[in-house]
Amino acid sequence: MTVESPAPSPATPSSVARGSSRHRVVVIGSGFGGLWATEALAKAPVDIVMVSGTSHHLFQPLLYQVATGVLSEGEVAPATREVLKKQRNATVLLGRVTEIDIAAKTITSLSPLGTTVTPYDTLIVAAGAGQSYFGNDQFSEFAPGMKSIDDALELRGRIFGCFELAELCEDPQERDEWLTFVVVGAGPTGVEMAGQISELAHRTLRRDFRRIDTTKAKVILLDAAPAVLGAFGDKLSTTARQQLEKIGVDVELNAKVVGVDNTGVDIVDADGNERRIPCRCKVWAAGVSASPLGKQLADQSGGQVDRAGRVQVNEDLTLPGHPEIFVVGDMMALNNLPGVAQVAMQGGKYAAGQIVRRLRGEPPAPPFKYFDKGSMATISRFHAVASVGRIRMAGFFAWLMWLGVHVMYLVGFKNRFTTMLHWAVSFIFRGRSQRTTTRQQIVARTLMARLSAAEEALKEAEQKSEAIEPSATVASGAGADLRPEPLEGRSSGSAGGNSHADTTGSDSVDELGAAYGDNIDQADDAAPLKQAPES
Repeated sequence: MTVESPAPSPATPSSVARGSSRHRVVVIGSGFGGLWATEALAKAPVDIVMVSGTSHHLFQPLLYQVATGVLSEGEVAPATREVLKKQRNATVLLGRVTEIDIAAKTITSLSPLGTTVTPYDTLIVAAGAGQSYFGNDQFSEFAPGMKSIDDALELRGRIFGCFELAELCEDPQERDEWLTFVVVGAGPTGVEMAGQISELAHRTLRRDFRRIDTTKAKVILLDAAPAVLGAFGDKLSTTARQQLEKIGVDVELNAKVVGVDNTGVDIVDADGNERRIPCRCKVWAAGVSASPLGKQLADQSGGQVDRAGRVQVNEDLTLPGHPEIFVVGDMMALNNLPGVAQVAMQGGKYAAGQIVRRLRGEPPAPPFKYFDKGSMATISRFHAVASVGRIRMAGFFAWLMWLGVHVMYLVGFKNRFTTMLHWAVSFIFRGRSQRTTTRQQIVARTLMARLSAAEEALKEAEQKSEAIEPSATVASGAGADLRPEPLEGRSSGSAGGNSHADTTGSDSVDELGAAYGDNIDQADDAAPLKQAPES
């Protein structure tokens, strides 16, 4: 089913259609770039349609705190409609944009109800970026990234689930695997994630278990680079590494990950030595890849994309040859600007300002110039590092600065208030207010991927069957045998355990799922009896 964006009505004056006399601005994405651009156009004589694959605006810098039980997902991801409810010239549409037609000036988005075609006069593309596994996408099955609420909730289930399964485990070697956590990537996200897992083990959970000592958990931070937080400079990098080691994080640099499976990580050191780290919980915090929409724009405009998939833009953030299209945030490549929230915010505001100038008939603003407000990363409770201009800070005062900046950029007073309350519970005391996990959080992504693969295979089989025997039905053709394969029949990988490109499921579903119920493979059978361990 294909529909067009709804026509204006008295009840919805912000709706956009081809017949509208006002300038039509379409914004792709509800992240920092998209939201800031939309809000900056609140008083402009334009009709805005924001199209996003999610119904919320995600404050990604605090996503790791959702994964480690400090904050709830609602505090870092308010509903976009709630944020924009007072902006009458803005309409929000749910849908994943799959196509941008530059010639027709339309975008096509996909939702559960079908496809929607939305026309535009000016387009702001702020679709953001996803996790990059540097060509090893099979790693994602065992090492979730940190780019969405789904990722954070899955990681929360995996992290807390590992402690639960370690409590049940009788084999000391296997118990050590459950209590080993590997974080790949020593940038701000990886450093903050490793620090929070270590604090969980050493402070929050150390009195909660009877058969395991959580303080003996291993938290390993891996990176192929030679430094932690390399962009912060040598001094802060050294300070950050020392603080990580002080709170119990093993920092291993110049270590390239070459394999990830259910029970461990394979790495190659700088000297070429190969080794394996047995572990059950892996977090991938290394590398980003821009939305594939960037390549679409480049292909249609004759432009270029860089290695991360970001599209080259002019100095006014427009697509070369197409002044009606702005590209902002993680999708744009300009002067080696970093993929951080501030670049997206400032880019969104700049694009909105340019649109207003055009409508007023004013000359364009000077080229976009990013104002670097500094970088910060929290290492542990009461300790952070901050680089602001020439100022380099580390310790308690940097941590207070980090708190203030992050609270300031959260959307809405309610979210700021509850976030500060939860921080008080977590940092001053030992509690984590968001420790609830479910089996669904852990297994949903893998099972959805498996279902999607099965549907694609069935669709291909139907097409082949129709091509060969148009009168044949799928039930009597090749498609009859393409039901999802039972989990116990799936391979966990090829020889060596490092390649899983041909599988969408894994034993990790069974192992971690067991923490919250019967083995997922035995849903219709009686689960094997196992005597509860003695305390």
